Amino acid sequence: MREAKSGDILLLTLLGLIWGSSFFNIKIATYSYEPFTLALIRVIFACLPLLILCRYKKIKVLAFSENWKPYAIIGLCNIAIPFTLIAIGTAKINSYLAAMLMSTTPMSGSILAHFFTKDEKITMLKSIGIFIGFLGILFLFFDKLIINESNVIYVLITILGSTFYSIGGILTLKLKAKGNENVTTSTTLWSVIFLFPLSMIFESPWQSNPSIESTLALLYLGVIATGLAWLIRFRILTVNGLVFQTQVAYLIPIFGVLFGYFLMDEIITWRVLISLIIIILGIYIVKKNNKGVKK
Repeated sequence: MREAKSGDILLLTLLGLIWGSSFFNIKIATYSYEPFTLALIRVIFACLPLLILCRYKKIKVLAFSENWKPYAIIGLCNIAIPFTLIAIGTAKINSYLAAMLMSTTPMSGSILAHFFTKDEKITMLKSIGIFIGFLGILFLFFDKLIINESNVIYVLITILGSTFYSIGGILTLKLKAKGNENVTTSTTLWSVIFLFPLSMIFESPWQSNPSIESTLALLYLGVIATGLAWLIRFRILTVNGLVFQTQVAYLIPIFGVLFGYFLMDEIITWRVLISLIIIILGIYIVKKNNKGVKK
């Protein structure tokens, strides 16, 4: 893994912007779509441009080859499960809060990377930076206007969803030699296979009458926040490593708060702003440490 260059940081920022904007779109989509169906349609929208891209570039999609199991597992852990859990959580909490809760990903990602990768070991300074970022999230639990008895379970569900992203990230590293477009397309196809029966059995989507607004939000989630974003994420993972990639979770809440405040008219309290400052401090410490680590 190499030390991050300016282009890598720019790509990470773009990924943070895309994913930060996804949460208010998830919120809008939940007005008309239930969780399994939302996740299903999102990945279907993502599959279409990915398949077209692979066909155009003459890339073989290995989703159903002899070695299909890793693609299936990643499709389940990295897409189907977190997409569903985050949709369940975001339906009941502020969209920017869902974005901020994604900052728990670096902690779980770093712990997993320490045990399951060779070159992503936890250092003292890195631990301090990640811990400070986590404290920024913990501080939100003292704001009863934002997190209270009525929604705390949905907060925990969202955090669990972010943890599955870290698990999926570790698994994705095992396929880094299989090609960006192939891995992204193959795992997305498998997520469709997992989500389709769940949607049909538990939610009966054919009986719904979704709004145009929710459907457009879901289209954005599929094509941009899933298809395009997963291609960017895979590139960062393979070039810069899991811990660098999980730093995007510190950028997501910043963009998420901006979108939630200006586009969704969600209430921003002083505790939210302090939490953001703490998270940014965590970013600085982790970044400073990464510059001194050989990749």
